[in-house]
Amino acid sequence: MTGPTTNGPLGLDPELLAILACPDTHHSPLTVDEQAGELLCTTCDRAFPVRDGIPVLLLDEARHRGA
Repeated sequence: MTGPTTNGPLGLDPELLAILACPDTHHSPLTVDEQAGELLCTTCDRAFPVRDGIPVLLLDEARHRGA
């Protein structure tokens, strides 16, 4: 038996990354921006921070990346 896997991008479990989606109504899958330390929604152009290995998927905490 092994412990939780945290060797994915940003220290997140790859299985968790596979199921994470934007919390907005469209629920698009998120991609990883390792350099910025964020999870990105390509539908609404929001960037969600990852703090201490924990994705913060709150719309109020996200920033809009585009114009």
